[in-house]
This record gives sequence, C-alpha cells and structure tokens, in this order.
Amino acid sequence: MSDANMAPLPAGRAWAAWGALAVATFAIGTGEFALMALLPGVARSLGVGVPVAGHVISAYALGVVVGAPLVILFAARMPRRRLLLVLQAVFVAGNAGCALAPGYATLVVLRFVTGLPHGAFYAVAALVAAAMVPPARRGRAVAGVFSGLTIAHVVGVPLVTWVGGALGWRAVYGLVTLMGLIAFGLMARSLPQVPVDPAHAPTLRRELGALGRPQVWLTLATGAVGFGGMFCVGTYLSTVLLEVTGVSAGVLPAAQMLWGLGMVAGNMAGARLVDVSPVLAIIVTLVASTFMSCLFALCAGHVWLILPVIGLTGCIIALLPALQTRLMDVAAGAQGLAAALNHCAVNIANAFGAWLGGAVIAAGYGAQSVGWAGACLSAAGLGIFLIGLASSRKATCK
Repeated sequence: MSDANMAPLPAGRAWAAWGALAVATFAIGTGEFALMALLPGVARSLGVGVPVAGHVISAYALGVVVGAPLVILFAARMPRRRLLLVLQAVFVAGNAGCALAPGYATLVVLRFVTGLPHGAFYAVAALVAAAMVPPARRGRAVAGVFSGLTIAHVVGVPLVTWVGGALGWRAVYGLVTLMGLIAFGLMARSLPQVPVDPAHAPTLRRELGALGRPQVWLTLATGAVGFGGMFCVGTYLSTVLLEVTGVSAGVLPAAQMLWGLGMVAGNMAGARLVDVSPVLAIIVTLVASTFMSCLFALCAGHVWLILPVIGLTGCIIALLPALQTRLMDVAAGAQGLAAALNHCAVNIANAFGAWLGGAVIAAGYGAQSVGWAGACLSAAGLGIFLIGLASSRKATCK
C-alpha cells in the first residue's frame, strides 16, 4: 500500500477528490452515531430492553476493530481507488440492510458487517489524500478527509435524530444509505488512480512489518490512552450538564452543537500545526486536552463557563490527523496497516474513556469527576508519546 512519488493534482481535481472523500466520511460518521439518541425507540420496536439494544452500537464498534486490520491485510494488493469504492459499497449495503432488518439479531449482525469497512476506509482515504499533495500539505489533506466526520457531529447527527424522532429509526438508516450512495457516485467520478512504487509493492508480509516497529506501537498507545480523555468527558457531557450544571434538557442540543463546532475548528487548526510538525501537534493537543479536562471539572457548576469549555474540548479532535500523519512517518512501507490500526486505537480510547468515566461516577466522586479522569488519561497519553520520542532519539544516537 505504498505510493510512488505522485505529482500533485491540479487544485480543482484535488478539491473534487477531497470533497468526495469528505462526503463519504460525513455519511460514515453520521451512520456511526445516529442510533445513540434513538435507542429507546429501537428497543421498543424490536421488543428488547434499552441495555440490550445498546449491543447494536457495540456490534458496530467491534466491526471497526476487527475489520480495520483485516481489510488492509487481505486487500493489500488492491488499488486504493478500487478498495475505497468497494468499502463504500459495503457501507451502503450494510445500512440498507439495517433499514430492512426483520429483528434484533439480524440488526446486530448487520451493524457488525457495516462496521467492518469503517477503519480501513478512513485509513486508505487519508493515505490517498496525502498522496495528492506535496509533503508540506499532508496535514491539511488528511484533515480535509476527516472534516466530514467533524461536520457530521454538527449537521448529520442532529438531522438524523430529528428524522428518527419523526419517522422512526429505519428511516435514519434509509437516509444514511442515500448519503452513502451520493458519496459513492462522487468518489467514482473524482478519485484519482494512485500509482504504486514497484520497488515497494504492497504485500501481506510488508504490511505486517508495521507490527515490528516500536514507534508504531507507541504512537498507537498514545492514541488509545490519550484520546480517552476526550471520550471520558464527551460520553458524560449530558449527565454533567443535567446533574451538576443544572440546565434544562433543552440546552443539551446547543451544547452538543458547541462540541461539534469545536471539532470542526480543531480539525482545521490542528491541520496547520500538523504541517509544521506532527510531533509538535500531538504534544500541544495532549497538553491542551489535559488542561481542558481539568477546566471541565472546575467549571461544571457554572453554565456560562462550562459551555465555552465544551466547545474548546471538542477541538481535541485535532489529535486524530496528527496521529495519522505521525504513523505515516514511522510505519515506512506498512502505512496501510498502521493507519487502519489508528482507528482501532481510537475505538479502544472511546470504550476505555467511557468505562473510566462511569467508574469514577459510580465510585461516588460526582459526575464532574469525569474531567479529572479525562485529564489523567490525556496526561498519560502525553507521557507515552514523550517516552516514545526519547527512545527514538536514543536509538538514533547509537
């Protein structure tokens, strides 16, 4: 999955390709989070309890973790343009199946299948975007792909939540299917063929070579732990606002939108910093994440303080393109698998951050304590990354 030196595309064609990939990540991001606000309706429709219905979300996350490395390994020789189209087709078919699922068991299986292309799609899309521009603009190219995911939190998720409330959860998957079809058409029209260097032709052995590189594992560990800080806070955002800040339920959509706007801004600003230095971007973002998580805990009782903190905390999404670009630098000829594993790490961070936040609340420390827990995770991620840098420099000096 290694590129030959590819001449940068003309601006118009590059923008069309980035736009197509952003529409695709918008559809994927919307589909990933669409069901969270609709679980009670899903449970009633399928005749199960809400906790059981929550397994539908877990099935998708499991599909992401399983599918990301397997797809990259077994499709190592497939041209990237064709692979992206195949992955998008699986996404479309999976969501269409979810809209028609006859029962709970079928829906769980289909959500698992729909999650399989998720991580591989993001990974390959980031590599294709980076190949279309000079090295000095890689960060902005990768962030352009992820912009669809961040915008999904501002526009896509509120839209499908409204559609689900009005027409039911099956209509949500129908709408996501339509989004996916539009993205497929745009990709088929706009994505370039990415040449492969014959001297570094992708093979299963070469991709597995990423697993033998300590810097790959340390970067993945940085994401799996450090990103958990943002998820620890974000998972219990509504709980803190209702129980600690004391706002009405009507304020929650505005708070979620502030979070989403922060993600959009963080993705854009972080991209500029990545182009200066991916290492610096990771350090700055994790320091900011630690600081903002502490502020979240301190400001939780004051509505006019906590709202801007929520927006700024969403900016921590800047860590995603920074980690993705860092992996491109340390994985050498195994960029595909390393990039796919990045999304496994993010899902691990999501699960672990949510678990830790729930644990500190259950221990009686109060809902605002998720801020302190998140700060510990962000600081731990920063520590892992700094250890990795130190070991890398030590190895270089030998």
